[in-house]
Amino acid sequence: MPSQVILSVISMVLHSDVPLHSALFTKITAAMLLTVVVVVVVALVVHRCMMRRCTSTRSLAGMTAIVTGASAGIGKETAKDLAKRGARVILACRNQTKAQLVADYIISVTGNKNVVVCLLDTSDLSSVRSFAEEVLKTEGAIHILVNNAGIGGKEIQEITCDGFDLTMATNYYGHFLLTNLLLKRLKESAPSRVVNVSSLAHFFVWRLNLKDLNFKKRSYSLLKAYSQSKLCNILFSLELAEKLRGSGVVVNSLHPGTINSEFVRDEMVMSWWRKPFLLFARIMLRLLGKDSELGAQTTIHLAVSEEVEGVTGKYFDECKEATSSWLAQNSGLAKALWEITEADVQLAPCEIFY
Repeated sequence: MPSQVILSVISMVLHSDVPLHSALFTKITAAMLLTVVVVVVVALVVHRCMMRRCTSTRSLAGMTAIVTGASAGIGKETAKDLAKRGARVILACRNQTKAQLVADYIISVTGNKNVVVCLLDTSDLSSVRSFAEEVLKTEGAIHILVNNAGIGGKEIQEITCDGFDLTMATNYYGHFLLTNLLLKRLKESAPSRVVNVSSLAHFFVWRLNLKDLNFKKRSYSLLKAYSQSKLCNILFSLELAEKLRGSGVVVNSLHPGTINSEFVRDEMVMSWWRKPFLLFARIMLRLLGKDSELGAQTTIHLAVSEEVEGVTGKYFDECKEATSSWLAQNSGLAKALWEITEADVQLAPCEIFY
């Protein structure tokens, strides 16, 4: 898969431990550069020709949708599309000022005035609980929940007020708790859909350490944390889909595509020799990777398309069902992760509706 190739190249650059001045280093550098120039360019050109769009024209009039992390990127584009279809859209964001500007923009381009902002920081469980409490008071129905909010990871690990790794909290724990807190309303509003944004990066995880999900006893890296959080999103989707089978609520996950500089962050601190490779990757991704509007298409497809009506527990890429990693298909692992996460977020018996 082309996007898997480019992520593998970036991963190889970020994690190489070859000594800087060795002859072997020089040869490997030349080989890697040639590989990047030839393989990545060809792969991305082919991949761009294969990009698909959601073709559904379905109206969402009378329906309510929540999109987390909707103030930028694919979250913003997803929210705009749902609003264009007539849905009441709640932008669940941690920066209310920025989100309100986006809401005003969406209202202006869609003509749908039923777009509102509600404060949500998925890295903070108290914020998640406050958001859920507010939404359950104001919304009589929830038909679509898009768990999109996320961060690419931190070069230096940060721990949240709840004791979680920041990347895991933002990308996984917060959405796990949020979905469970809204589950009763989602079931009451059936047919309804939960869409979890994951990433192809989940393929980088070969073993999930259930005893140390927050990197307290093992080495941490940006890529490890990000990849693990995205694997957890798929496993979460797999187990929730099983728990909700027959309820009218479907749950699916997706890879949005390689979107511009998804992994190549300006603020990353790294050895100087790695930077030329990452600069090249950034340029290629900006030229040939997806923009946010294209990147949102699979999310939109899972949220609205009639083609996936009744489909649950699946992983999608380019608006079609795809194969996730062998680890992401392990139902026993998904169940074990669920039980650990449920305890970690302190989900009370009165909050369980599956």
